[in-house]
Amino acid sequence: MKAHTKETQATMTPEKAIQFLKEGNIRFQNNLKANRNLLEQVNDTSDGQFPFATILSCIDSRVSAELVFDQGLGDIFSVRIAGNFVNEDILGSMEFACKLAGTKLIVVLGHTSCGAVKGACDHAEMGNLTKLIQKITPAVNAVKEPQDESLRNSSNLEFVDNVAAKNVHLTIERIHEESPILSEMEKNGEIKIIGGMYDIKSGAVTFYE
Repeated sequence: MKAHTKETQATMTPEKAIQFLKEGNIRFQNNLKANRNLLEQVNDTSDGQFPFATILSCIDSRVSAELVFDQGLGDIFSVRIAGNFVNEDILGSMEFACKLAGTKLIVVLGHTSCGAVKGACDHAEMGNLTKLIQKITPAVNAVKEPQDESLRNSSNLEFVDNVAAKNVHLTIERIHEESPILSEMEKNGEIKIIGGMYDIKSGAVTFYE
């Protein structure tokens, strides 16, 4: 499989980009990698890059976007931060990726048993991590069940995963609200902004379309 070129990127649509990621994740789940020469891709991308998707995911060592979607060099922009939320810098990176570099899809990818989400559920405090976790707190508060406070913590994995899913949706809302550029591009059909959840037990990604 060759690295993407200006020509192949030009033929890409948001729907096609989603399909590419779905097919890559199925290969990953079945331990079937696409046939690609990474060193050849190094050479092919030395003069430029033409990725088709931008993926915002957690720093979790088990959730490498390139691996779970079986993508090669030059295929995707990968933005990683604990808790997969957005701030001004990440929004700017996404605007560069879509408006200037031509990607057709933004995926906000959460994952099950997320450590950052667990910290938010437990209202953990430790140095700079405290402020990071506070950015996930709105998702904790938005999940209303269970109401029993003794069950609203990291020991309740169902609650943790529900908060992780809500965090994905709230992050997408923030992208729409805080980036007029990306919001307009989506309205014009140039890009799509969707969410997804990676299951650390199965390796499967469920897309929220």
